[in-house]
Amino acid sequence: MEKVPSFRFARKEKLKGRDEIKAVFSRRRGVSCSGAKLLTQENALPYNRIAFTFPRKFGTAVQRNYSRRLSREVYRLIRGELRPGFDLVLLVYPGQDVFSRRMVQVRELCARAGLLPRSRGYSQES
Repeated sequence: MEKVPSFRFARKEKLKGRDEIKAVFSRRRGVSCSGAKLLTQENALPYNRIAFTFPRKFGTAVQRNYSRRLSREVYRLIRGELRPGFDLVLLVYPGQDVFSRRMVQVRELCARAGLLPRSRGYSQES
């Protein structure tokens, strides 16, 4: 019987710890688009790990949590298309909290970072 892929966002896929997140920020290898920035760093794992973060003045806790849930859901839906082996930090700025816009943002950022295959029709610019 064939195993059905899980869409669950597993604990091992979360980039946690100040030192791990700081390492990705210090590498300064990232791409940006209107309303978001994606920082990347290669890891030696067969899967990607991701953290979602916001600027200091990003609204209230309710707004930050909603934006985090939205971003997590978008990532969960497209992670099967991404090249594995990266630590990712998604920095989201206020004003883009609509699912369809966030999906476009994350796809565009992943394509620019070279995480999506070329056959998807996205450009590979840095």
